[in-house]
Amino acid sequence: MKLILLITMFVALFVGTTQAKASRYIKQIHHYQKETWKWQHLMGVQKTHAGHTAERSKSATYRRWVRDLWLRRAYNAWKEAQNPPHESGWLCIHRYEGAWTDSGSPYYGGLQMDLGFQRTYGGFLLYRKGTANRWSPLEQMWVAERAFRSGRGYYPWPNTARYCGLI
Repeated sequence: MKLILLITMFVALFVGTTQAKASRYIKQIHHYQKETWKWQHLMGVQKTHAGHTAERSKSATYRRWVRDLWLRRAYNAWKEAQNPPHESGWLCIHRYEGAWTDSGSPYYGGLQMDLGFQRTYGGFLLYRKGTANRWSPLEQMWVAERAFRSGRGYYPWPNTARYCGLI
């Protein structure tokens, strides 16, 4: 009888621990998905699809594998976001424009973006963080990159882009 009770307690403890671990993996998966999508959204690239198979799986090993997959995706997205394609151009423009935290209306941030520009190319940041002076330099450069990719190039900064030899 004592042996059966001991085995029952061990199984309950093991199953409870396994379920807690599996639940923790799901939370970590969601965290790394959000991180991945945050960087992908900033860069303006397509969001990686989530199949939600880990939530349906009972296997802690599989959930750990999915967690590790999303961890790698989050790291790769973060790493890619650290180097905007035209970073040297944006840094040169910034040198002639203003401080990254410049809050002087009507132009904000290190690339002196007006509210219309911010709304058009960085509306998600404007909504979440406020004007460009509250964005990180990296976020400001990626918003400028969105304008660049839309066909505007460096022309929103005609004088400073000329000083930098960009136009």
